[in-house]
Amino acid sequence: MTDTLMSNGCTTNGPVENGYFKKGCNPFAQTGRSQLQNKRALLNQEIIKKMRMRAGAENLLKATSNNKVREQVVLELSYFNSDLQRLMIQLEGLNSSVDVYQNVQETASIPLIPLGLKETKDVDFSVPLKDFILEHYSEDGSNFQDQIDDLMDLRQACRTPSRNPSGVDLLANYFSQLSFLETRFFSPTRQLGIFFTWYDSFTGIPVCQQNISLEKASMLFNMAALHSQIGTRADRQTQAGLEDAIAAFQKSAGVLHFLKETFTHTPSYDMSPAMLSMLIRLMLAQAQEYMFELITLPGIRNEFFSLLKMAQEAAKVGETYSQVHQSMIQTPIKNNVPFFWTTMSHLKTNHYNSLAHYFVSTALLDHQLTPSDDEDKQEKALSQLYDAMPEGRSPLDILKNKDDRKRIGKAHLQRSIMGHEEAIRTHSCLRHLKERDILSDILQASLKRSLTKFEQNKDDEFTDYMLAPDIISKTEKKAEMEIPAAIKGPLSVFSAKQRWSAPRTIRLRLQDRDLGFTLKGDVPVQIQSLDPLCPAAAEGLREGDYIVAVGDTECKWLGVSDVMKLLKDVDEEGVNIRVVSMMDSSSQPMPTKSATYCGGLPKTYSMICLAHDEDDKNPKSRKVAKKPSFLSWGLKNKNSSSTLSLPTADFNGPWNRPTYPTSYDESALY
Repeated sequence: MTDTLMSNGCTTNGPVENGYFKKGCNPFAQTGRSQLQNKRALLNQEIIKKMRMRAGAENLLKATSNNKVREQVVLELSYFNSDLQRLMIQLEGLNSSVDVYQNVQETASIPLIPLGLKETKDVDFSVPLKDFILEHYSEDGSNFQDQIDDLMDLRQACRTPSRNPSGVDLLANYFSQLSFLETRFFSPTRQLGIFFTWYDSFTGIPVCQQNISLEKASMLFNMAALHSQIGTRADRQTQAGLEDAIAAFQKSAGVLHFLKETFTHTPSYDMSPAMLSMLIRLMLAQAQEYMFELITLPGIRNEFFSLLKMAQEAAKVGETYSQVHQSMIQTPIKNNVPFFWTTMSHLKTNHYNSLAHYFVSTALLDHQLTPSDDEDKQEKALSQLYDAMPEGRSPLDILKNKDDRKRIGKAHLQRSIMGHEEAIRTHSCLRHLKERDILSDILQASLKRSLTKFEQNKDDEFTDYMLAPDIISKTEKKAEMEIPAAIKGPLSVFSAKQRWSAPRTIRLRLQDRDLGFTLKGDVPVQIQSLDPLCPAAAEGLREGDYIVAVGDTECKWLGVSDVMKLLKDVDEEGVNIRVVSMMDSSSQPMPTKSATYCGGLPKTYSMICLAHDEDDKNPKSRKVAKKPSFLSWGLKNKNSSSTLSLPTADFNGPWNRPTYPTSYDESALY
């Protein structure tokens, strides 16, 4: 597979001979991220070696009755367990090494937590696929050697994707090909003998199965991980950078949610429902943190209403991180999540809650009610800040009474100071950030600001300070999961899992320059907000219908903006559209979706991979001749009549996803 690499560290994105596939970056490029991933791969190999030795010792312990041998074996087992524990700690350290993923130009930003890519072993599709082609399709499998090599090259490239949207497209491309591959070659009645091996991202424990669903689920996990790395790398000093980062983390959460809902019995612990739920919360919390930074990017006005708004926004971030921390400390997640992650979520909970209390104290202490102020508006804003007003006082009484404002403001300052001090104590436990002083500087500056304001409002006489109430969290825009169209497109919508009506033709006509409905969704688009009195509704259009064609143009792969361009030219005569409706399939029993393959195996966590020799691999000679792409199997091909004789499923339809043009740059090196 050496032809996938180039000397400059990253492969070209352009077409290779006939433009059928994209390449990853050089895994040997000396970047921080590549070095970290290489260390992860070496640790995984060490873990599997120790597990082999431990398994052998356990088998010997069961087989022998010699007491002396048993004592020696028990001693060896203790060494193996100790070595495995040491390797697990080193792997946890890699998952805690977040610095290499941050934007190198950041000078005053709190670090975020990205996901690391899952590691895998090489897979040789050649012999099993050629045998299946000969047996099932009665064709010489060697005629398709180049296409099989293309598939293996594409998988190899997915192990080192670039950290930009093109890298995500690369993984999405391979994920879509796996669906085609599953339909054509993976029969439910027989096994091909292709073993997919993936290492747990948190424990390093390998999982080896013949089920292609393990490959698909692991690819989705890496897509989510890459989205999180893109979000972490974004420029947080610009509005565009923050918006891109928010979208990246929301997509990461969306992919993880899709993985959780689609593959419900994954054998790897990092893809278990409990772990995925925690990771989804973590990605959404970081997206919410970015939203707070986006709001504060122009600066915070020292004005009553602005300060209360910022207080509730900060409280929202603190609330989301509190939920993340609570999920991390639950059994069994707490036994596998890096201590750094748990500590960091607790730190951010305290930090953002302390910011919220500081903003409220500033609003109460620095902005007294004056005759020119809108008294009713301030009263309403303050009443929406608490679940219950302090000491049962009314909002208007607090606003008008200077002593009450000062007392409550100082109470919020006290909670701000205590929260910042707790965050600083928590930071001292983060040994992986001791060389990175940015977070420490931010926490110290926040504490100093609160202490300074407290000194400015300190009374000479002793005062019995009250406990400030909690602040209600509120945000203008809540972080939500966003499932990318690459995995939520027609291949998942138009599938055998759904029941569809026959396509219906609807004549669209303008009525007062309005079609009578709006569109939603990514790919394909859906009808929403349908006016029941519009001409389209009279023609039979329904809420929730999917548009599959406008005029003579197929729309299964078109988004909202593209479909709107087709509809904007509708004249008085109108235009025909074709729509389909999703029918109720609740009466039909659905099989359990699973990424595991039992197949009579005694264990879910198959250790077949332990029997494979890592070093017993010989590089193959590569092809140089121009060839049709494996990715076009089953499509109409004028240059090859043999591809038309693989009649397992019809992929000539319009929902065949075209490959994407890509671009790489040196800054996106693996």
